[in-house]
Amino acid sequence: MNSFGRRYRVSIFGESHGESVGIVVDGVPAGLSLSAEDLREDLARRKAGAKGTTTRKEADEPMIVSGVFEGRTTGAPLTVVFRNSDTRSGDYANLVSQPRPGHADFVAREKWHGCNDYRGGGHFSGRITLGIVAAGTIARRVLEEKGVTIEARIKEIGGATDAEGMARAVEQAVKGLDSVGGVVECTASGVPVGWGEPFFDSVEAVLSHALFSIPAVKGVEFGAGFEAARMRGSEHNDPIVAADGTTRTNHAGGINGGISNGNPIVFRVAVKPTSSISTPQETFNFSTGEVEPLTVRGRHDACIALRVPVIVEAMTAITLCDFALLAGDTPAK
Repeated sequence: MNSFGRRYRVSIFGESHGESVGIVVDGVPAGLSLSAEDLREDLARRKAGAKGTTTRKEADEPMIVSGVFEGRTTGAPLTVVFRNSDTRSGDYANLVSQPRPGHADFVAREKWHGCNDYRGGGHFSGRITLGIVAAGTIARRVLEEKGVTIEARIKEIGGATDAEGMARAVEQAVKGLDSVGGVVECTASGVPVGWGEPFFDSVEAVLSHALFSIPAVKGVEFGAGFEAARMRGSEHNDPIVAADGTTRTNHAGGINGGISNGNPIVFRVAVKPTSSISTPQETFNFSTGEVEPLTVRGRHDACIALRVPVIVEAMTAITLCDFALLAGDTPAK
């Protein structure tokens, strides 16, 4: 459904053009210093404004409405709300009959029998990730106390891996009324040995679950990833060179048997091109029963990957915070 986590549990709510979006976080340890100001830096990294991002301008002002008292977390469920204001819902009226190719319009219509809020993508909009970023910032506080740091960066856009080439790919997509995808790499350092379980609750399985919940993410790989299929065991195996488990290479991406091995957790996510593009496309028109041209109106990102790194960091923090709190439940040897 719309919740994720066991000890650190998040529940998202809202629609892109509804009154508000937000998140409820259960399991936040009591006593953490926290205010709206603490959330603003990461939220600013998610904002639009750069070339290739939407022209929709929202304040993204976080309102902490529960779970904090006199500047500290209480241990009760913590709720953060963001009001929506810069909406142009009329731009989406034609999508009721003509779902966008590549978007959730069709499946949402079918699953919820036409009762879904289609404006701006409704509950499927990337705007919902505002709450994820807020919850991730809080999770970082818990992880920092355990020596864990997380950093994501754009690795590739439109096939280009250098800054000039990536900028050119975005520019060409904008000029061509099209969109372009990208790859984001994330590293979590300081994760101790022993987080995660074999099989269904492995670090890869749970983290992938969270990452695929980010709109537009279509692929996840850890360590050497798909390149491992082209390597020999003698190449892929990471020699252990110290008693703490440090390895000479990190093709495993910091995880063995689903359990963190003490080396940095390294993974990459593939972000697809934005579905909403101004280039005319064809789609089925439910009003006429014919395949017809579709022109998508509204304001959309030409490259959503530009805004994804902080969201990837947030999802990683949420997941690892949950593992950290679960590890704290395990009796010491």
